Amino acid sequence: MAPREFRHALDDMLAAIDGIQRATAGKDLANYAGDWLLKHGVQRGIEIISEASRTVPPDIQARRPEIPWRKIRGIGNILRHEYHSLSDRIIWGIVVDELPALRSAVTFLLSAPHSDDGTGAP
Repeated sequence: MAPREFRHALDDMLAAIDGIQRATAGKDLANYAGDWLLKHGVQRGIEIISEASRTVPPDIQARRPEIPWRKIRGIGNILRHEYHSLSDRIIWGIVVDELPALRSAVTFLLSAPHSDDGTGAP
């Protein structure tokens, strides 16, 4: 995959994270749980993050090993196919506990130099 392609995926991840953070700013779990539109918007944003993460090459992911890339990919499958098994508390935990670190990692990866040969190597 060419650097431009995975950078596009990182841009999509950042946009989804920022959208989720704007939509949930000043809210708590009770607000989230009681707002159908907010819940579904957040879930869709997480699906986008999950899907976009699949196109980030392993060597690029390795630059931020503290990020649970496999779990990020997996949550999208759960939201699409096993949505009924996810509690509001789990999704809210992702919003509050996981997205800030992921945002930091994505921002770092976007600012890092990458080669133009498609490998992602500096």
